[in-house]
Amino acid sequence: MKTAIFAGSFDPITKGHEDIVLKALPLFDEIIIAIGINIDKKYAFPLENRIKWIENTFAEYKNVKVISYEGLTVDLCKRMNAGFIIRGLRNTTDFEYESIIAEANKKLNPDVETVFFLSTPELRCVSSTVVRDLVKNKAELTDFIPEKAGFYEK
Repeated sequence: MKTAIFAGSFDPITKGHEDIVLKALPLFDEIIIAIGINIDKKYAFPLENRIKWIENTFAEYKNVKVISYEGLTVDLCKRMNAGFIIRGLRNTTDFEYESIIAEANKKLNPDVETVFFLSTPELRCVSSTVVRDLVKNKAELTDFIPEKAGFYEK
């Protein structure tokens, strides 16, 4: 079985994240969306909300699972028997950063391969950082957050 980990803070999930998962779905038997927990980082949204929004977004896909974790993603791959890490690329800056991380992960675990997916051009401006700023300023989020996430539900 081909299992892949898509790790991030997903603070919150965006249409960019959704786009990457939908592109990866045909290639893997299972995709584990892993929300990394860093005790030194302050998150805008509670973990429970982030999990719920991701589960809502991918509710129709039985091969998508959502978990939270601490530590290195490459170590999580070993624990979850995942041979792949999914990463999205919006631009050359993302590529430079992500390729270094992929090389480090390969040194730590040669059995794990990082697979890069290019963002859809109209979603290149979408990031959790941008969305958090839009939320703070009460801007329209339709073009940034998956409708199925239920972001506005109480």
